[in-house]
Amino acid sequence: MALTEKQYDKIREELDTSQNPLIFFDSDADGLCSFLLFYRYKNEGYGVIAKTHPKLTAEFARKIEENHADKVFVLDVADVEQEFIDASSAKVIWIDHHGPYERNNVQYFNPRVSNQEDNIPTTNLCYDVVRQDLWIATLGCIADYFMPPFIEEFREQYPDLIGDKKTVGDMYFDTPLGELIKIFSFCLKGKASDVMRNVKILTRIDSPYEILNKETARGKFLHKKYEKAKVIYEGLLKNAIDSADDSNLLVFTYESDKTSFTGDLSNELLYRFPDKMIIVGRKKDGDVRMSLRGRDVIIPPILEEALNGLEGYGGGHEHACGCSIKEVDFNEFLDRIRKKIE
Repeated sequence: MALTEKQYDKIREELDTSQNPLIFFDSDADGLCSFLLFYRYKNEGYGVIAKTHPKLTAEFARKIEENHADKVFVLDVADVEQEFIDASSAKVIWIDHHGPYERNNVQYFNPRVSNQEDNIPTTNLCYDVVRQDLWIATLGCIADYFMPPFIEEFREQYPDLIGDKKTVGDMYFDTPLGELIKIFSFCLKGKASDVMRNVKILTRIDSPYEILNKETARGKFLHKKYEKAKVIYEGLLKNAIDSADDSNLLVFTYESDKTSFTGDLSNELLYRFPDKMIIVGRKKDGDVRMSLRGRDVIIPPILEEALNGLEGYGGGHEHACGCSIKEVDFNEFLDRIRKKIE
């Protein structure tokens, strides 16, 4: 259940009584699916993607006035700064599964407040509020490497999308549902204006087959964007696989000033190399922006020590983190990681 029925009822009440909600969401599939579940339920309001860092700062508060929002929902954003809450002219409802954090004057719904080990995705939390769009809910959960409790209901309704696959990894990387996950993820690449156009189309999609089978102009548009990005992604994936050696750390970096595939690549590399810790970095503007994964290693304390004294930041979940560091410090950062996992 993650949250209590009373908490779900309260979130639903806030959503039902909002007239013009503003919904901030994280720039990954879990964040996107969380937004889609709320927006498609409400059919009112606006979405804003938190695309820079996984946090909301005071500067984002201007969006509330610009959109004349009466309530603010924050979905799957790891850190909402107190300055943002203080600057908000509308009630803030924050639903997340990171942290948890202490904040004032916000309605905060996070299963980790009562159980630090409860890492249920925000998508699952949002689905338990709206109880519609099962396919979007399942997609968001599997994309966040979480087996949802409603997976058999999904299998019954969409048997061809996951077949007889039993594990999250197999569903993610070896099924039509996995292709949908990449389509959703790749829709979040590029300029914010293009991303929000893709998101707007997704709010109007009737079924997963509309995209997979390119049944409509909307589905064809999204699939075409996916196919274009897929060419770049598969080239990077091949290079990353070729770079693997016998060590227990796989490091792959690439240079790009446009598109980040670090999260997507690190997820798939972990599936292919489950015994390794994975670091995928994108070099841009003198920084290395990374996604870190590790099935048998708790990453946050290792990351915190590796960043100590260096110019950078990072954080996330036990087995999946994001990080950015100056390129000049990257080798030192890697040396510290290697010493910790040897």
